[in-house]
Amino acid sequence: MNHWVGIGRLTRDPEVRYTQSGKACARFTLAIDRRKSSDGNQQADFIPCVAWEKTAEVISQYTGKGRKIAVEGRIQTRSYDAQDGSKRYVTEVVVQSMEFCDSKSSGTSPAAPPEQQDMFDGSRAVSDSDIPF
Repeated sequence: MNHWVGIGRLTRDPEVRYTQSGKACARFTLAIDRRKSSDGNQQADFIPCVAWEKTAEVISQYTGKGRKIAVEGRIQTRSYDAQDGSKRYVTEVVVQSMEFCDSKSSGTSPAAPPEQQDMFDGSRAVSDSDIPF
């Protein structure tokens, strides 16, 4: 089984490109804090991620540097030949789904998509008929 889940902050705005056939591809890095060490120092891991198609478009449109998101996907390793002729190896997370982890009022990043804007503010009451079970 190859399943990865992580919550972190984007280290910079996502880089979006489109393939010749028009598929969106977003690349970004998540900074994920480790638990503090016994001496009180905080460390982080920097996880390269790639998202495709609709997920890539949502990430590029509604996230940015500093935005906290949860990512679910799989680990992928690949290699390629660099321009200088050397072989390069890459390990990255291929994003299958994502969720926003900070509210729309967090400040430094773009607003959440319209379908999620009321999710965290608590101003919308949920009736019993809205619950699917």
